[in-house]
Amino acid sequence: MANPWTGEVALVIDGERRILKLTLGALAELEAGMEGDSLIALVERFERGEFSPRDVAALIVAGLRGGGWQGGARDLVTAEIEGGPLAAARAAGLLLARAFGQPGEGEDG
Repeated sequence: MANPWTGEVALVIDGERRILKLTLGALAELEAGMEGDSLIALVERFERGEFSPRDVAALIVAGLRGGGWQGGARDLVTAEIEGGPLAAARAAGLLLARAFGQPGEGEDG
């Protein structure tokens, strides 16, 4: 079960329920791969609803890595995400809300 109070988000990938979490290490890895972009810019894109599929994938990978997964972005190319791209985008948004929001924000999920 995902614990929203600790920043966790659940997502079913290839039929397996995974726990995603943006740990400090996962955030550092995410930012390192953002090619000069910042985490603040990423958060702002999500707040405006102007995020890209690349943003969603990067957040899902970071969340999975923070949850202990050893894979990378290439491993998700053929992965089946239950609920499709909308569920992935929702999970990515929840990860950001739980990592950078106040306690109690982004509780549904």
